[in-house]
Amino acid sequence: MSQVLLTGATGLVGGHLLRMLIQDPRVNYIAAPTRRPLADIPGVFNPHDPQLTDALAQVKDPVDIAFCCLGTTRREAGSKEAFIHADYTLVIDTALTAKKLGATHFLVVSSMGASPRSPFFYNKVKGQMEEALMAQKWDRLTIVRPSMLMGDREKHRFSESLFAPLFQLFPGNWKSIDARDVARAMLKEALSPAQEGVNIIPSAKLRDIAKGEA
Repeated sequence: MSQVLLTGATGLVGGHLLRMLIQDPRVNYIAAPTRRPLADIPGVFNPHDPQLTDALAQVKDPVDIAFCCLGTTRREAGSKEAFIHADYTLVIDTALTAKKLGATHFLVVSSMGASPRSPFFYNKVKGQMEEALMAQKWDRLTIVRPSMLMGDREKHRFSESLFAPLFQLFPGNWKSIDARDVARAMLKEALSPAQEGVNIIPSAKLRDIAKGEA
């Protein structure tokens, strides 16, 4: 039986993942700290605080697996600094909390094109986040790099609305992917037999894992 920590449960991928975790009989404890409260869900510990780090600090029970599905855009965040806080600092805070609670496997949503040397701000921050997680020397670190996410968000992102139809026509890793498939692939990887070290999963493979083809 697994005890799980999840951040990003109010987001697109995280929301799907939370519902899957609740329904999975192999999971017997879920801590899902959030900035704003979730609907009351039996069996889910949901400390909440506008400062997510403060909500994380309320999680005291041990966990063995941690998922981080935090993510925004510079436009939504409002500034470069706010974006870095959401997509780098809070991700690292999640990982540090998970390690302190005993987790040995950390799974995180990154992005296709993530690289600390990228000329693009978004991809550079994602790459720096990945690099910082690798430096923590996890027993198992799973980094998923989806292409453009498909699904119904509470707040629509203009770029996704504009480009999503085009990305559906692209091949391989460039093809857009349903957020539900990303969540399903992450859950399968989390509960699969141990594969130690760093495992980076590109978008096309995420789709295959979700469909049971990998």
